[in-house]
Amino acid sequence: MISGPYLLYLGEAADPISVKTARGIAQWRPDACIGQRRLPGCEIDLGLADLTYAEAAAAGAKIMVIGDANAGGVLRTSAHPEIIAALEAGLDVASGLHQRLKDVAAIQDTAQRLGRTLHDVRDAPEGLKVGTGKPRAGLRLLTVGTDCSVGKMYTSLALEQEMRARSIPADFKATGQTGVLISGNGIAIDAVVADFISGAVEQLAPARNVPGWDIIEGQGSLFHPSYAGVSLGLLHGAQPHALVLCHEAGRPHIRGLEGRPLPGFAECIDANLAAARLTNPTVRAIGVSVNTSRLDPRERRAFCENLSDTLGLPCQDPLIDGVGQIVDNLIACFEPS
Repeated sequence: MISGPYLLYLGEAADPISVKTARGIAQWRPDACIGQRRLPGCEIDLGLADLTYAEAAAAGAKIMVIGDANAGGVLRTSAHPEIIAALEAGLDVASGLHQRLKDVAAIQDTAQRLGRTLHDVRDAPEGLKVGTGKPRAGLRLLTVGTDCSVGKMYTSLALEQEMRARSIPADFKATGQTGVLISGNGIAIDAVVADFISGAVEQLAPARNVPGWDIIEGQGSLFHPSYAGVSLGLLHGAQPHALVLCHEAGRPHIRGLEGRPLPGFAECIDANLAAARLTNPTVRAIGVSVNTSRLDPRERRAFCENLSDTLGLPCQDPLIDGVGQIVDNLIACFEPS
């Protein structure tokens, strides 16, 4: 369990995508954010107080979160002395990067000397077992995508929020580093050895013997050659009753693979349903969540309306429209009349 309050480290970030972890925490856990730490040249501002490490500790911060990531997931060299300074000011440090904090000798030595904790979110828990596919109690929803980075985490959190607002019990189950830091727990699935992915999801969302839903954050896409494996493991381990498809309108090709087209919507839904039926034959798609930030308002409305008419499913941009229609359909499909 990782609990704040947090100081969000933005470092020298200039690209908004590189701070998606910090931005996600600021949006979904604003009450846990004490401030931000920016170095000279940082062009990102999350609207939080700019604090030194001593000021953050005095204000009640407990953990500094590394919110500045590069494409390789490697800790920037410029962050090393900053992390050491944060540790010396009394803060623990959390990171979701592929490179572990504990693998940097100076950081590890400082943490040990001061009795501080380093939280490497991408460390898989010990003792994971392979999945069994045995039917288990409870209702589970999984977000899936036409591609990676299309809003599966945001959609999952928006669904949880909307359902709770309607007094429907719902619990977000994080499978990515940002989701883990937002919720305080979870399993970073891309750190799990392939054979154990489905078992890890079974452990993350075990039998639910109380009313309501587990909302499981999806990863990757069955149509992305790089990440289809983790997507398939999630589909099997989640044993989902409901799927919500996520998409970014206007994306020209599969992310990072120019020339490889995105799948068709019906094709993508059918493929995910077929894979999910291995562990839950009754699974069904209940909505489409679309990031329409590339479209103007008129294009957005037309895109969502056309897609909804074509698929026979509610289609919404969760950032603009919310997910109320998708939850309406979930209730219509699964709640007793």
